[in-house]
Formats: sequence, structure tokens, C-alpha cells
Amino acid sequence: MDRRSFLKNAGLATGAAAASTLAAPAIAQGVKQLKMVTSWPKNFPGLGTAAARYAKRIEDTSGGKYKVRVYAGGELVHPLKCLDAVQEGTADLYHSAEYYFQGKSKAFGFFAAVPFGFRPDEMDAWIHHGGGQQLWDELSAQFGVKPFPCSNTGSQMGGWFKKPMNSIEDFKGLKMRIPGLGGDVIKALGGTSVTLAGSEILPALQAGTIDATEWVGPWNDLAFGFYKIVKHYYYPGFHEPGTTLSTGISKKLWDGASDADKAMFQSCALAENNFGLAEFNANNAAALNTLVTKHGVKLEEFSDEIFAAAGNAAKDVIASAGATDATTKKVYDSYMSFRKNVVDWSRISDQAYMQKRSLVTF
Repeated sequence: MDRRSFLKNAGLATGAAAASTLAAPAIAQGVKQLKMVTSWPKNFPGLGTAAARYAKRIEDTSGGKYKVRVYAGGELVHPLKCLDAVQEGTADLYHSAEYYFQGKSKAFGFFAAVPFGFRPDEMDAWIHHGGGQQLWDELSAQFGVKPFPCSNTGSQMGGWFKKPMNSIEDFKGLKMRIPGLGGDVIKALGGTSVTLAGSEILPALQAGTIDATEWVGPWNDLAFGFYKIVKHYYYPGFHEPGTTLSTGISKKLWDGASDADKAMFQSCALAENNFGLAEFNANNAAALNTLVTKHGVKLEEFSDEIFAAAGNAAKDVIASAGATDATTKKVYDSYMSFRKNVVDWSRISDQAYMQKRSLVTF
């Protein structure tokens, strides 16, 4: 090989090596790093774990195109400030519950839980087939977010109380941790509602800052150890008949994503929506047995008097919320119209079946 050929080949080799060196960072830079803030303690059953699973679904389904770092509540922002974090660009997406954002618009509460409202399957029916998603999109776009349902707690318990709740009079002066429209019902009954992040509840009970709390259900309540402070565990939870957990994706991220990536984000959220509800249902029964048999928790049912009073109060609270502004009015009208139809069907389907099933013992 002559000198000219040698130099030419050496130059090609050097160029190839340089290209190879430059290609590696370029590939690495092609991975999109996302920050997800949540309202939950790290790895907390059903809540923190749902957020972590959702993040992993995104990573796996995207083939590694997206990497998601999950922040537990309080790690990057306050647990109740997830929407603010995404709106301000501190995070790319969140996993939370929309009623934590009622301070921005009362309409948000309708996309989490409404007292005497939808069960999980009814909520999904409204979101996907009753116009709920479109209304949710319109609301959230005002805050720079694209939302999806992303798990559901199922039916919740009525709460933990330091004293028996024998009549509606017992709600007067009661200080209870309860967010959203359910909290507004407690106010209407003469109590005080307090919104606290999950990690703040037990210390508040211990300090006497609150007299009662609701959280989720037996599985989650057992994990937090509420039974160590209070023993009166009431059911059913009129305030949250099935709470939708949600993800909110930055509109900047969403609008810049390909159609394939948008479908990926949506499918990951909806997959977790189904999986999470099943997980809650699977674990609540065993946890309830543990609370009652091992920890001496007294399981008590709200009286018909209390439920009727709560229902009357809820009707006024929901109507009042719906009249707040034009956006909330649209959401309220849609929700209540769908509720009427679905209740008529439920009365002769699920409700009738459950009543008859209770007559049979295997």
C-alpha cells in the first residue's frame, strides 16, 4: 500500500471511529426522560404501586423511547400540587386524583368521585361513551394538561371515627379529613372538612387535629395503621363510591408526540385503570378480615337516617358546584344526565342481582 492510499484509508477509519463515537451519545440523547410527580407515598399499596406500574408500562411499551422517573408525594412537589407541577413545567406528567385540584375548578371533582355518584364501571362508561373524556379534555387544557383515567380504588369505606356516629347530630363540629365534594357534604352536615395528603393523616389523628378520616379502603387503611388510633370503622362510603385515579400529561409533551406515542400513553393509562381496580378488589377483603380479627376494629354501618341526610346534602352540594361557572355547568349537566340513565339500568341489573345474591350462601 502506497503512502497516499494509507493516508486515505486511515482518514476513512478515523472518520468512521469519530462517527461511531458521536453516534452513541446521539442514540442516548434520543431517549426522552420524563418526570412524573404523584400524590402518594413511595410504593404505597394500590396508589404508589399503580403510579410505578404506569411508568413501567410507558417505558416497556415505548421500547425504551421514554424513561420515566417517578417522584413520591413530597419528593419534588407537595402531594396535592401535582397539577401545578405539570402546568409549570416542573414535571411532565402526574398520577393523582382530580378532586385535589378543586381549588382551580369545581369541575375537577366530577372526574374523581361524586357523593352518591358513579361506581367504577359507570364512571368508565361516562368517560368513554358519555362525553366525559371530551369535557375533561376541555377543562384540563386550560391548565396545560391532557388527562386519562389511570386506576380506580373501587367502593370506599365511610371512614374512621374516634366516637360512634349514631345520628346526624354527631357530625356537627366534627373535624374530618375528607377532600373533594365529599368534604363539602361534611360541611353541609355541620362538620369541618380538612384536605390532607395521605402521609399527613396519621399524625393529624394522633395530635387530635382531626376527629375522623376517610382514606380509601381496608387494604390502604391497614397499611397506614389507622386502627392504632381509632376503632370505629364505618361503611359504606357515600362520598366516594369508586374513585378514579388519574394521569395528567403535559400538553406540550402530548401535542408534540406522534400519533403512535399518543396511543401508547392512552393504552398504558387505560390498562392500569383496569388492572388497578382489580388489584383493589382482590386485596380489600383479606385486609378487612385482618383489621377485624387481629386488630379489634369495630365495623359499623351508617344508619338510614345518616345516609338520607347525607344524600339530601349531597344533592344541594353537587348542584351548587355545578353552578360555579360555565365549564363546570357543562360537566355537571353531562354527569347528572348520564347518572339518571345509568341508575335506571343499574336498578334492574347490578343492584337487583346483588340483592338477590345476598340471599344465597355457598
